Amino acid sequence: MDVNDSELMHFVNMDDPGSVLKEVKTTVLTILPTFDFTPIDLAFMDFVDLFAGNYPGYRKCNTRYHDLKHTTDTFMALARLIHGATTTGVKITERGTSLALISALMHDTGYIQATDDQTGTGAKYTISHVDLSIDFMSDYFNDKGYPREDFIFCRNIVRCTGLDVGLERIQFENPENELLGKILGTADLQGQMADRAYLEKLIYLYHEFREGGVTGYDSELDLLKKTPDFYRMTLNRFDKELGGVWRYMRQHFKSRWGLDQDPYKTTIEEHIAYLKHTLRYHLDDYRTHLRRGCLVPDVDELVKIHHQLNNSDPP
Repeated sequence: MDVNDSELMHFVNMDDPGSVLKEVKTTVLTILPTFDFTPIDLAFMDFVDLFAGNYPGYRKCNTRYHDLKHTTDTFMALARLIHGATTTGVKITERGTSLALISALMHDTGYIQATDDQTGTGAKYTISHVDLSIDFMSDYFNDKGYPREDFIFCRNIVRCTGLDVGLERIQFENPENELLGKILGTADLQGQMADRAYLEKLIYLYHEFREGGVTGYDSELDLLKKTPDFYRMTLNRFDKELGGVWRYMRQHFKSRWGLDQDPYKTTIEEHIAYLKHTLRYHLDDYRTHLRRGCLVPDVDELVKIHHQLNNSDPP
């Protein structure tokens, strides 16, 4: 790989959940050589089953913005930020790393509808999805026998992904818990905005907002026009409320890949610049100019992925 090429797809195939999991493991092992991935492997397979509609009591994911790839993008970004932080001397424990990774996998489970919920899509839970994700995680942790303190630790981390939640109101267990919450809050935004299909998927986001009762956007075009302002707000959130942990991404790429830059920041800035260009010069056919093609696996592919991870044959 050319270290001067900063496109994220050149580091790992972000469209392949198995490749993402493999790179997450490689990244974590560079800082914690004896890390136990058993709970991560189980949570990852359960997460894939959940989004594929093969988890007991739940339908398959039917939100096209907050989909499986968004979660794996967040999962990967979080692992990279943790790694980058440790290269600067920040101490993060194996327990904290493990629970943060599981929190990343669980953070948008609130969009998944229960089997008996046949009305609309999971987008109708947009406003309440963080609380619903925590509810799912509570049931999951109880089923898997996690101690109560681990759930509290993860609940605090997941709450940091809510844009309307003041972090000062969260009672963190300790400074590590707070740091990992800020890292997940950052990874959630970095992951989605650096997605190669981010601009195209904003169309899906508008329709999720519309079904979920999110106000402030009159049309999908209105959301696109307001996205540069959202990015400016995001930069402010990165630096202030989330403690500037986004800077650890550059440290990760420097240590892991010998690349002294932050491909996430570069990619997001390119997205925003291209969006502005499109809105200025191609307003009448903006959809055509934003289209890159969303390489999102369908449900059959998700089932295949699960069984590959589980080393078993699909039914």
